[in-house]
Amino acid sequence: MDTRHLVDPELLAGLELMPAFDFTPESLLQIRAGMAEMQKQQAAMAPPSNVRVEERRVPGPKGAPDVRVLVYTPPGASSGPRAGYLQIHGGGYVMGSPEMNDLHNKALTSEIGCVTVSVDYRLAPETPHPGPVEDCYAALKWLHGNAAALGVDPKRIAIGGESAGGGLAAALALLARDRGEVPIIFQRLKYPMIDDRTVTRNPAHPYTGEFVWTAAANRFGWHSLLGREPGGPDVSPYAAASRAVDLKGLPPTYISTGALDIFLDENLDYAKRLLAAGVPTELHVYPGAYHGYDIAVDADVTKRSAADALRALKRALG
Repeated sequence: MDTRHLVDPELLAGLELMPAFDFTPESLLQIRAGMAEMQKQQAAMAPPSNVRVEERRVPGPKGAPDVRVLVYTPPGASSGPRAGYLQIHGGGYVMGSPEMNDLHNKALTSEIGCVTVSVDYRLAPETPHPGPVEDCYAALKWLHGNAAALGVDPKRIAIGGESAGGGLAAALALLARDRGEVPIIFQRLKYPMIDDRTVTRNPAHPYTGEFVWTAAANRFGWHSLLGREPGGPDVSPYAAASRAVDLKGLPPTYISTGALDIFLDENLDYAKRLLAAGVPTELHVYPGAYHGYDIAVDADVTKRSAADALRALKRALG
């Protein structure tokens, strides 16, 4: 497979910045350490922000440790309760931290004027399903239950994430719908990782998955989360949202993905199924874009996709 000629020319430089995800049980710790170091370097170069950031520990799932979250609060007084946004980081279910989205969370919090809570969920394979999604649910319940203290309107809470974070957000929306404890008004899913069956799809899409998050990486991520080979029977929809039979009653949804992303087909399928279930759904497919393309921050497609996503969240949160 050679899809380099299909990559948006402005995104080619971004490929050189992306680390190689050659996962093995032995290399995983090294890859995590490399990403953490990259985050430190980015933080050191970050411009100052007047958004307040507070680290909190919130009650975890029953029998599990507390969950670390970062709470982002916009500057200045508010005339009333703000909207709340639960943000879930990516990393293929096996790596990442809330800090990797720090710049994005500050910008979003400032631009929309919402309170953003970013979740440090436990990672696979050390913590397989359902640990990660239950951590996210614990953070969502804390956000809702402590809305008054946080200055948040409990009726205006949205969730979202990218890649595995988008997968967890989609699963969280299903979990929240089925448990009926916390209302969610919107889910924002950025190239979400939602279907373990993509690993076993034959034939695979001929023009996706060459760059960044490959078929091998995808298999490693899903195997780590599920604790077994992906694509088999009886996989919970709270692990892989595409496994859900019934999508009715989910909140309005925004899905964005790249035309070269390995998750393209599963994202398109999920959007079509949401629409068929009567869920208001906005779908964007960006041509020439691979997984994680937004590392090329100056590219036109990156700016357009960021503006589209921000506009949708603004509209949803009022």
